[in-house]
Amino acid sequence: MRTDRLTRHAWLVVLGRAPYDAVHNLQLELVELRRRDLIDDVLILVEHEPVITCGRRAERSNILASDERLCELGVAVREVERGGDVTYHGPGQVVGYPIVRLRDHLAGASDYMHRLEDTVAAVVESYGLATCRRKDAIGVWVGDNKICALGVRVRRGITFHGLALNVDPDVTHWGLIIPCGIRDGGVTSLAAELSDPPTLREVRNRLATQFAERFGWDLEPTTAEDLLRLGQNAADQEA
Repeated sequence: MRTDRLTRHAWLVVLGRAPYDAVHNLQLELVELRRRDLIDDVLILVEHEPVITCGRRAERSNILASDERLCELGVAVREVERGGDVTYHGPGQVVGYPIVRLRDHLAGASDYMHRLEDTVAAVVESYGLATCRRKDAIGVWVGDNKICALGVRVRRGITFHGLALNVDPDVTHWGLIIPCGIRDGGVTSLAAELSDPPTLREVRNRLATQFAERFGWDLEPTTAEDLLRLGQNAADQEA
């Protein structure tokens, strides 16, 4: 169900598989352009190379593997601005980074997080799975197992970071961490729950559709390069 009365233009940037650092830097650039109202809201959809990210409340003890072991496996570690603890991103996930000006959606940070949960839950439930929430932990769950992790940062009213929905990832990589510091729940994926799991592309498309519906967006596909160019041109005209 749509939560906004008006349809707003927004940009959709699909990156395929990309390293974490490059996409993090892109988010920072787009946050500044959005803050200055030089671009509209943006939804980035990406698949990352293996990386463990540590949020502002992360405890390093929740990374169970040694630095040497992580290096052997090709898993990077990054400290980031988002809320939350330790999580993992890697191939087989759809990662979404909405760059959103909250006041346009009449939403505070808590409302926004619940809308993200609802958006992902609608995608998961479209495959016939029942989802639930936990009072003590942000995310989307199937039974006792988390299927989507969420963690965001709001900077001067603009959101970044976002969500990671498990489609068909290498679940052994979660053995390297205590995901989100939660010891009484596991991790699952669409592939683990379904006899005929969907492709990453299909899930990505359904996620974009749900974002458009629930945020009242008319999504227009573009590239990161073209979007940055658009923002720079708008800045030049403003100067």
